[in-house]
Amino acid sequence: MSTSEIFWQAHDGLPRQAPGSAATARLLLRLAAPVAHRPRVVDIGCGTGPASLLLAEETGAEVVAVDLHEPFLERLRADAAAAGLADRVRPLVAPMQDLPLPDGSADLLWAEGSAYNMGFDEALAAWRRLLAPGGVLVLTECEWTTADPAAGARAFWDADYPGMRRTDANVRAAQEAGWTVAATYLLPDSDWAAYYDPLAARVEALRSQGVDPAVLHEAAGWEIDVRRTYGADYGYTAYVLRPR
Repeated sequence: MSTSEIFWQAHDGLPRQAPGSAATARLLLRLAAPVAHRPRVVDIGCGTGPASLLLAEETGAEVVAVDLHEPFLERLRADAAAAGLADRVRPLVAPMQDLPLPDGSADLLWAEGSAYNMGFDEALAAWRRLLAPGGVLVLTECEWTTADPAAGARAFWDADYPGMRRTDANVRAAQEAGWTVAATYLLPDSDWAAYYDPLAARVEALRSQGVDPAVLHEAAGWEIDVRRTYGADYGYTAYVLRPR
């Protein structure tokens, strides 16, 4: 099997597809206040939708949950139905680079661990049109937490996200692009564990099933090892942004 196929096998059915937690999502909602009553929410790169469900439940929102991987959205449909939220969570298969949604159609844009797929600057430029007056964008972005990251960390992230920056550089970029940075928040290590602990267990299960160790390492094991070894050099920072 290819690296891509093993990647999806490793991630399918997991509770999260990026670092985060319900506690962090609730904190970010508080930092994003004020948000419109029963807001229109777009969750960009929602994965299996843990944030989509929380946002619908916590705010009474109507949530458009966007992802390109249909199995993730199938899981979200089932979970939304089980939670009694099927009428307020609408899965949408679409690319985040060209969202088929009208201008001004969202009071809250939410993007956990997904903006890096197109780049921080590009995401801010592409998604701004979706916000209604008074709207807010909440996203998490992987960043260096040191001016001199280790070579092992660089090797991994330069291959995956060569444009990765530090918080100060991203704050300046957002401001120069016409955004007000209302808050930033470095996600705690427990948010990484919420993502990587289930993924590591899945990797071990696939290894025991005879999946090629080299392919498995490239698809999922490498990022876990890098985090364990060099986790102090990088992290996910949440941003609460309002267009000026």
